[in-house]
Amino acid sequence: MSSSQTGLPGDWGRWREQIDLTEYDERWRRMAEAGQNPHGEADLVGCYAPSAVLDGGCGTGRVAIELARRGIAVAGVDSDPEMIAAARAKAPSLRWLAVSLVELDLDDRFDVVVLAGNVVPYMAPGERAAGVAACAQHLAPGGRLIAGFTLQPGWPALADYDGWCAAAGLEPEDRWATWDRRPYTDGSYAVCVHRRRG
Repeated sequence: MSSSQTGLPGDWGRWREQIDLTEYDERWRRMAEAGQNPHGEADLVGCYAPSAVLDGGCGTGRVAIELARRGIAVAGVDSDPEMIAAARAKAPSLRWLAVSLVELDLDDRFDVVVLAGNVVPYMAPGERAAGVAACAQHLAPGGRLIAGFTLQPGWPALADYDGWCAAAGLEPEDRWATWDRRPYTDGSYAVCVHRRRG
């Protein structure tokens, strides 16, 4: 599948062209078999005790499925219809939507919107602020937007992301270097937690 075929942003399209979905899912199974924890994102989200979570850019559903296994109501959205089809095949009882974050328009409000796996930089540059704003609009009062992404040239800097969050009515609450909550210093990856005011 080429980025021109999918109509998805360039960085995402280039990554997606190199990924076989079956092999992608196998990566996490192998982690578990090796005694590693493949569910750091779900662990971090769970520490805020949400009752409802939106997994934005859910991919093949790993995070959403694990959250549902823990008794949390969850919905997953992704721009890539093949990813959504793979997620739906694994967990047909969950709610999966093939839609971009900027087009998100649900009646639901969530305690957490989680953006794992470089969702923010994989959005088209001109849509990142709008995507963050759409996520913020789907948060319940006091709800949290949790996003993890790599920091590298050409991708959003933390100042950019913090600015988009502030414009969307979100306040910074926590920042880590990893999903297992290692303290953040000036590193190559950040997990950011912003909270909706009010």
